[in-house]
Order: sequence, then structure tokens, then C-alpha cells
Amino acid sequence: MWHVGTVIALRDETATARTIELEVPDWPGHVAGQHVDVRVTAPDGYSAMRSYSIACAPSSKRRLEITVERLPNGEVSPYLTQELAAGDRLELRGPIGGWFVWHTQQTEPIQLVAGGSGIVPLMAMIRSRVAAASTAPFRLLYSVREPGAVLYRGELETLSESDQSVSITYAYTRAVPKNWPRPPGRIDAALIASTTWPSKLVPTCYVCGSTSFVENAAAALSASGNNPDKIRTERFGPTG
Repeated sequence: MWHVGTVIALRDETATARTIELEVPDWPGHVAGQHVDVRVTAPDGYSAMRSYSIACAPSSKRRLEITVERLPNGEVSPYLTQELAAGDRLELRGPIGGWFVWHTQQTEPIQLVAGGSGIVPLMAMIRSRVAAASTAPFRLLYSVREPGAVLYRGELETLSESDQSVSITYAYTRAVPKNWPRPPGRIDAALIASTTWPSKLVPTCYVCGSTSFVENAAAALSASGNNPDKIRTERFGPTG
């Protein structure tokens, strides 16, 4: 079913990523981890559609947030990150997805592994945990190019400082902050083994990012002893 959402706020997360907050009067509600199809139609009738993860926790106010990263060859992302304005309308279809989700009733340890903008659905899980006052312990391993590319930086820092049951580890692949203890590099088996929940605790693992990132991270989690049935993955393609 398609819904019409009205843009009520825009927030730049980085130089190339923007969060779009929409009011959707007939939104049926969602679960953290789900996504929506967004359709944009030009005045000449041409339309393009892309899928975007939902970034916010479920809300009774019928509001929805998506975070869009601008891509060099994207058909939709330049419009959404540079031209879209408050008051504009977008067509939305969803929510979509039932496997890659986190329910507030879950109490087991949760391991989140994000690559780049793969943080978006995982951030929805973190926000849902906060909104529900859940005590489920969370760990996030976030792989990102450089410090300036981190999405939701301020919110994540505040959360990790105020809630000891949520721990965050950054893995920078191209440039690191001054005096950072680890050189630039991709997530590998050693980092997975040293920063994620021990498999004996039987955590549920959520991995989101590009196909190659997800495959490598899921393989490393499995090699660390995690049951493949407890590793849930979500991939995104080069067009967003």
C-alpha cells in the first residue's frame, strides 16, 4: 500500500547524508529494522523508486524518518539530499521486512555490525531500545570511512556515555582520529572476536552494509562461534 508523507523537518547528518522526517497520517506503524520504498515523480511523469531503511523508533504520532546518503550516480538521492524542502510530499510504500527486525520483547544480548550507511536500520533498533526502556544489552561495531562520515555521531556518543549497557566500537577504513589506537583498516576476524559478544552468550547479531561487507562480517561472526541462525543480514546495493 502506498502512503503520502509530508516533509516536516530536514537534518544534515554529514556533508553527504540527510535525515528526512515525514508526517504520514495513515502510517500503520513499523518495527525497528524495516524499510520503505520511496517513489519520486518528476513533472514530466518520469518516476524513480528506491528502498530506504527506517531510521526512527516506532511512534504513535505517525511520523517517520529515513536517512539518505547522496551517491554520485544515484537517481533519487541528489534530489532527496539537496532539493527536497519542508512541505514537499513523498510517496511511501511499507513497512517492508519481517526477518531483519528487533522487537522490544527481546532480552538477549544484541550485536549490531554496521558498514557505512548500514547503520540506519541498526540506529532504529538502538532508538527503539531507548524508547522502550529496554534493558537488553547492545553492542555496536561501526565500520566507516573516516570520522566525518559517521552518522548520528552526537547521539551515539551521548548514549554510550550515559548507558553502560550500550557499547560502541568504531573501525575507520581510510582515516582515523589523532591518537586512535587502531590503524585504518576493514573489519576482520580479529576485530570481530575482540569487540563482539562472546558466542556462549548466544547473542542475536544484525549485520547491515554492502554485500561484500555483510558477507565478510557474517563469516567472521560465524567463525567466532555464533550460530548462523542467530546472524541476520541486510544488504544494500550501489544505488542506495
